[in-house]
Amino acid sequence: MPYNEKLADRIREAIADVGDIEEKKMFRGMCFMLNGKMCICVSDEEMMFRIDPEVYETVWEKPGVRAMIHSGKTMKGFVYVSQDVITSKKEFDYWVKLSLEFNKKAKPAKKRKK
Repeated sequence: MPYNEKLADRIREAIADVGDIEEKKMFRGMCFMLNGKMCICVSDEEMMFRIDPEVYETVWEKPGVRAMIHSGKTMKGFVYVSQDVITSKKEFDYWVKLSLEFNKKAKPAKKRKK
């Protein structure tokens, strides 16, 4: 699963001091789990941010944003953002902040039975 190491390093730096971070390979790249909950993922050319479903509809006016589709269903609260539109620190920090804010109230995924 190749992923953009430069984007991954930007994420690592941005979330280094926010809690218990774990990196997992999934979703065509690397996901950063914060306090046991998926927060931000990076692939080759885009990042996936888990954001509050309450603000989900407000981000569509931003360029480079697309919905996460899983099994034909739109996953409200998950958005992909092209790396091409997250070139400034301000824009990057906007998306990271949305993910970190939601992570505080997000519920962890249910553990799968083995």
